[in-house]
Amino acid sequence: MASLHVIAGASGTWMRPTIRKIEVADIKSALTRGLDDFWTMPSHLVFLCLIYPIVGACLAATNALFLLYPLASGFALIGPFAAIGLYELSRRRELGMDISWRHAFDVLSSPALPSILALGLLLMVIFLCWLATAQALYVSLFGPDPPQSYAQFSEELFTTAHGWALIILGNAIGFVFAALVLSISAVSFPLLIDRDVGAAVAIHTSVRAVLANPVMMALWGFIVAALLVLGTIPLFIGLAVVMPILGHATWHLYRKVVEPGRDENQFIVREDAAY
Repeated sequence: MASLHVIAGASGTWMRPTIRKIEVADIKSALTRGLDDFWTMPSHLVFLCLIYPIVGACLAATNALFLLYPLASGFALIGPFAAIGLYELSRRRELGMDISWRHAFDVLSSPALPSILALGLLLMVIFLCWLATAQALYVSLFGPDPPQSYAQFSEELFTTAHGWALIILGNAIGFVFAALVLSISAVSFPLLIDRDVGAAVAIHTSVRAVLANPVMMALWGFIVAALLVLGTIPLFIGLAVVMPILGHATWHLYRKVVEPGRDENQFIVREDAAY
């Protein structure tokens, strides 16, 4: 029964939340609301996202230079799970509730926590597969020895045929991973914060949202990827700002895409004409 709860939610039935069509204005509104949440709760957000620049700085100190770019781009793969506390803060602010940073951990008492963890584990597996693939691609082109310096690696990357092959093939493979994660996590984590529908229903709803809004979701994915890349400069420190903004914006995008639910398994129930 526990596994059934993870898959289909507390009721054990397959739900089908209603999906809306969105436009560029909706994406702009979601980003604006996300930025507003960031300005309102900045101390909370830096605390929640500090792990990103720390991890980035530690990796930069190693000799695995060829993994810096895959790691930076890979943040988009695990970001939806890392931002669950931010979704909760945006939800509480939306309802006019207390938004102390402690409430970011309220998700630990959510009835949907098993589903959230299961989906987070799936994203982590995809992230590790991406890193393993990136490493295998590098070894196939350059051999098993890592580059000895930034200068050597940059020269080989941009002045040799193997380097350009790594750039082109790496980005093409990375695009496939990113498209997969976007499809299964565009709205799935906010949906689970909002309602205990189960991981399978959340993934199915996210895929439906992407299929119903392919152009807008592709635009959203591009915006997320571009901001995350900018956030890695320098030494991933910018992610302490970029991550919270995108996390809050994702909650508001979810509100734009998925109709409010009325079933008894909701974590919250709210009708808001603004959405």
